[in-house]
Amino acid sequence: MPTHLPLVLRASWQALPLLGLLGLGACGLTSAPVPPRHIPVQQNWTLQPGSEVGGFPVMGGLGDVSIELGGSQVRAPFDGQLQPTASNTCVAFTTPEIPAYLFRLCGVTKPRLGEVEAGQVMARSQILQFAAMRRQPDGTWAIVEPATDILEKTLGNAVAQKAVAQK
Repeated sequence: MPTHLPLVLRASWQALPLLGLLGLGACGLTSAPVPPRHIPVQQNWTLQPGSEVGGFPVMGGLGDVSIELGGSQVRAPFDGQLQPTASNTCVAFTTPEIPAYLFRLCGVTKPRLGEVEAGQVMARSQILQFAAMRRQPDGTWAIVEPATDILEKTLGNAVAQKAVAQK
């Protein structure tokens, strides 16, 4: 009786491309989850990302810069690591290039967690809430004003697309 299963293979070497297409290759099975990053903020405000007001989630707080991206890409400004945070609406980006700083990105979708290279897409966002933080001697993080050039690197192609659209 002939089989009607679409995955019938006659030789084992034929299975390799199929496994890759199905996402069952070794690379997909060995990815370790990225642990959440705890960010103790020196300044303590009642409303912070992850809080709720009237049943609606707070996406940013005092010290965050809000940028309307309209679904554009958010890129890694340097080689570094992207980690989830305790708030399911934010991620943390750190880099050995400027180890005393941490960037909190809220309002992102489909974050690429783990190691990222400079210029690589980390996520997308409708409205990005960006906070730059500097490590304090006591281990907490103080929110500081972000440098414009770092914001522009983070926005990457979104900056170029905006310039073309304005011409």
